[in-house]
Amino acid sequence: MPCVSRFQSIASLAFLIAFSQGGFELVANEPIYIETHRTLEDHNLPVKLIGSDARWQLLVSQKEVDGPRDITREVDYLVQPTGVVMVDSTGMVIPLRNGQVTLIASKGAIQSEPLAIEVSRFDDPAQLNFPNQVVPVFTKLGCNSGGCHGKLAGQNGFRLSLLGFEPQEDFEHLIKESRGRRLFPAAPDRSLLLQKAINASPHGGGQKLDVDTPEYRLLRRWIEQSMPYGKDTDPTLASIELIPNERRMQRETHQQLSVIARYSDGSVENITRTVQFESNGLDMAEVSSSGLVSTRQLAGDVSVMARYQGKVAVFRASIPLGATLDQWPESRGRIDDAVFAKLKNLGIPPSKECDDGTFLRRVTLDIAGRLPTIEETQQFLADQTSNKRSVWIDRMLESDGYADSFATKWNSILRNRKTTPESQFGSFVFHDWIRQSLYENKPFDRFVREIVTASGTIEAHPPVVWFREVNNVESRVEDAAQLFLGQRIQCARCHHHPFEKWSQSDYYQMSAFFSTMEKKEGRSTQDPVFVSKATPASAAHPKTGKSLKPAGLDSKTLELDSSEDPRKAFAEWMVDKDNPFFAKSLVNRYWKHFLGKGLIEPEDDLRITNPPSNPELLEALASDFVESGFDLKQLVRAICNSSTYQISSDSNEFNQGDSNGYSRYYPKRMNAEVLLDSIDLLCGTETPFDGMPAGTKANALPHTAFGSYFLTVFGRPESSTACECERSQTANLAQCLHLLNSKEVQSKVSNDTGRAASWATQPPQDEFKRIQEIYLQAFCRLPTDAEKATALSYIERKRSKVREAYEDLVWAIINSKEFLFNH
Repeated sequence: MPCVSRFQSIASLAFLIAFSQGGFELVANEPIYIETHRTLEDHNLPVKLIGSDARWQLLVSQKEVDGPRDITREVDYLVQPTGVVMVDSTGMVIPLRNGQVTLIASKGAIQSEPLAIEVSRFDDPAQLNFPNQVVPVFTKLGCNSGGCHGKLAGQNGFRLSLLGFEPQEDFEHLIKESRGRRLFPAAPDRSLLLQKAINASPHGGGQKLDVDTPEYRLLRRWIEQSMPYGKDTDPTLASIELIPNERRMQRETHQQLSVIARYSDGSVENITRTVQFESNGLDMAEVSSSGLVSTRQLAGDVSVMARYQGKVAVFRASIPLGATLDQWPESRGRIDDAVFAKLKNLGIPPSKECDDGTFLRRVTLDIAGRLPTIEETQQFLADQTSNKRSVWIDRMLESDGYADSFATKWNSILRNRKTTPESQFGSFVFHDWIRQSLYENKPFDRFVREIVTASGTIEAHPPVVWFREVNNVESRVEDAAQLFLGQRIQCARCHHHPFEKWSQSDYYQMSAFFSTMEKKEGRSTQDPVFVSKATPASAAHPKTGKSLKPAGLDSKTLELDSSEDPRKAFAEWMVDKDNPFFAKSLVNRYWKHFLGKGLIEPEDDLRITNPPSNPELLEALASDFVESGFDLKQLVRAICNSSTYQISSDSNEFNQGDSNGYSRYYPKRMNAEVLLDSIDLLCGTETPFDGMPAGTKANALPHTAFGSYFLTVFGRPESSTACECERSQTANLAQCLHLLNSKEVQSKVSNDTGRAASWATQPPQDEFKRIQEIYLQAFCRLPTDAEKATALSYIERKRSKVREAYEDLVWAIINSKEFLFNH
């Protein structure tokens, strides 16, 4: 809206003080109010614009029944006196000269409380600071991104540090490289830096700026001031704040964001047009470069990140569907409380509870990695006791299948693999150690401690195999951080992490914990001995050469005696109950295993720029896990006994579009090993594996080197990384073709000792019983009348080839989605 010169009279307004993150939010009793950064102590002070380049993004909200609504672009802005500032159509305040004004927002007859604004130093701007003001322009325009000048080799002879995390290096490149030809203080507009930016000189990145923009004028003024770097006494960025930080929004509406930078000297600056915005759910909401959030048709929760000079702030929007449900599933604890509270807030009713057969199949596959037997299904469906689901969960947790299934999971991400014949012994004993630890329910903190502090021979201490496979300091610190802390710090080895706060110093202080590890000759090259040398733990910073002592992430530097094994200190810090990463990383990993989607995705990438879909649930899971003494079985028990886990995968009329609220169970394809075992069970066959006893299941193999095209095509990992993403759960054409017409599957279906061949020798009058049997085995349910009629009709038509008819029936079930997916 244009700036209005006439100042209208304003009625006296009382104020409500509402607490919000980062201070107080001043909210008028009247329907319209202007939100600012001001705290309770300084709410009477004016908003200050210092210099001609200063800007301030206004936020105007209107109180409504379901919460505030953004009307920043719908109001008139009334300013008195005129000529000091102007307000553009987006609510951006732009200084015109020194002075003080009072501003109100007006919508019809309704007006906001006045906001005082003060402009100073318009004609006498302060000297610019390169890290604080120039580098953010490069970041906003993408000049220092990994695809442009920020990559390791730079671009066309010009290199910047990635996202500006090394401003001193950037300054040197700009000022001194190419004989200083990039900058021309005597005629700033002729500087190559600006000529390239406006595309007056050929530029591979195209035009980035217009001459009449604040960014161009700032860069020009910096060159005109003879390119100052800044003084040591200049304030440094302390934090950034997003206003608002949370809001309830309707579908297909807008919300303007405002970002405030707070500096070490207490000063503040509005940096809305300089930060980088990013939505974590583009299917629900997008955000413009000016901070305008626009929601789409889908309901749910979405987060928008604002990044500026290594600092991050997050805005969370709840987009309700608005539906209601008279009767909700029973809440059985903190898991359901958190999930249902979110769904009620969003107006997304959950699906009904799944039936007994679906639950039995789902939980047996998830815990034990197998299908229930026909006898187990019949007994469970006939059981009328009220606690039979809880009893079955406990039975599965005490079974060999639980240990086998989760040993397969941990075996892969702990990189336990056979690479040579000599390495086979180590892979077997490490797998056995993992399996036994899970079977006896070793507390997870002890499990991790024994891995990261393992020393000696493989025979005496099987976890040292992890050090054999993760065979250098960098791999050990990166794998430990990703596996047990959910922190992907690989980027920080070479530069500041682009999406996190971790610097190279953080990385090498972590690596110092593993600096004393020494490998000695064992009985073979593949069975070495690992010990810790009696030497001070330290690591050299790759750029400064400074010796860094060990320290955990966001933790103090440790002073360790040279006789101490620093890995023990690392383990103690990592498994400490107050560590903000350890418990959350594990519960998020297990939540994804059982619910199909992590609260944070990917499951091992916990960072502020990747917020959880339900923070309250993540906190509840983590705190309960810590209080249980890091009891893995108790965690599984809590998840599987929840109503959230036992909800049907069938969507109702409201929740079909829900992708992260857990209003329904998200189906997931069986992993490769479980699917192969399930096909064998259905066909009545076995898959032999070289060197293993007859009857060994694919889900119980000690490593991933056993040759099997089936396991490969269905996404079995190679155990070469610590990332669960190595295991593919997506469907592809090769999988479809393999199930439809491969010799391997056809040989199982038509095996002479298999189920179909056996049925063909039995009396015809038992055909209905056999159809029931195959449905109970595959789906844990009886066939519907239509399915029964179709099967019987097909068998009757092929009476002369009854074995072939049975084979076709088994083949059809194997290729059905209901069989291939855990639902």
